[in-house]
Amino acid sequence: MNGTRMFEGRISLRRAVATGVALAAFGLAGSALAQDDFPTKKIEIVSHAAPGGGTDITARMWMDAATAELGQDFVIVYKQGGGARSAHEYAMSKEADGYTVVAFTPTHLYSIARGNSPASIDDFTGLARAMQDPSLIVVRADSEIESYDQMIEASKERALNWGVAQVGGTEHIGIARWADAAGVEFRVVPFGSGGEMITALRSGAIDATLANVSEALSQIQNGELRAIAVLADEKVEDLPDVPTAAENGHDVSVYTTRGYMVKAGTPPERVQKLSDALVKAMQSDRFKEYLTDSGLDPDDSVAGSEEWDAQLKEMYAEEKAVIDRLGLANQ
Repeated sequence: MNGTRMFEGRISLRRAVATGVALAAFGLAGSALAQDDFPTKKIEIVSHAAPGGGTDITARMWMDAATAELGQDFVIVYKQGGGARSAHEYAMSKEADGYTVVAFTPTHLYSIARGNSPASIDDFTGLARAMQDPSLIVVRADSEIESYDQMIEASKERALNWGVAQVGGTEHIGIARWADAAGVEFRVVPFGSGGEMITALRSGAIDATLANVSEALSQIQNGELRAIAVLADEKVEDLPDVPTAAENGHDVSVYTTRGYMVKAGTPPERVQKLSDALVKAMQSDRFKEYLTDSGLDPDDSVAGSEEWDAQLKEMYAEEKAVIDRLGLANQ
C-alpha cells in the first residue's frame, strides 16, 4: 500500500515538473511574442523646438508613413526650455522601452556639452538620421568679398563680425571650427534667431554668417545673398560653382543635422524595428520630395541606427572640444 502511494507520488511529482517546464516555456514564448508585437501603443516624439519649425515639419513629413509601417500612431510632445534640457528631463523620466523617441538637432549636443542637461551623450542611442543640412559661408550680395581667398584675406586683415542666432549655438560652434582651421580671428554678434541674423546680414550690420542650404538656397539663387563656401564633404548640387572649404585646405564640415534618439538601454530588437520603420518612412516619395525641395540629397541625408549612433557620438566629441576651448561650459 505504501509502495503504491510512493509510486503515485513520484508520478505526480514528474507531472508537476513537466507542467512547470511547459508553463515556463509558454511564459518565455509569451515574452518573446510580446517583444515581437512591439509597438502596442502610441509612440511619443519629444521635441525641444516650437510647433511649426523645421524640427516639427521634418517629423510630420515621415510620421504617417511610419504609422502605416508599425500600426501605431506617433504623437509629438513639446518640451521647450533650457535648450534641450526640458526635453532631456522628460525623456530621462521615461522607461527605456522604445515608446519615447527624442527629436534631435545639434542643440541637444550643446546642452549636454555645456553642462545644461541632466543627461550625458551615453544616455541616448541613435535611432535614425533624417537630414543633413550643410552650412554655407554667406555674405550679402554686394559685399566686397567675392571668393574664398578674399574671405581669408579679409579675415586676416581684421576680425570680421559674424552673425549667430545665439552664443554657443550651431553657427557659433561652426564658425569657431572653421576659423581655427583657417587660422583667422572672428567676432560673433547674437541675434536670437536665424531669420533676424539673415536680415542683419542683408542690411550690412554684419560681415558674414553661416546659413543652412535649406534656409539660404532661394536667397542665393535670387541674388540676395552670395555663397562663399560650403562647409561639407561635397559640393551642393544646386550650387555647383561654390567650393567646399576642404578644397581650399580647410577640412571642416558643419551640418544642421536632424535625427531621432531613444533612451540607452532600449532593447536592441526594438531599436532595430523602430530604425527600420523610420528609414523606410523617410524613403517615401513625400519625404524625398521634402528633402529635394530643401536642396538636399535624400541618399546623403537618411541613415539607420548603426551609422547614426556612431555619428552622434563623434559629433558630440567635436562640439564638446570647441565648447571647452571657447570657455562656454557651465554657462
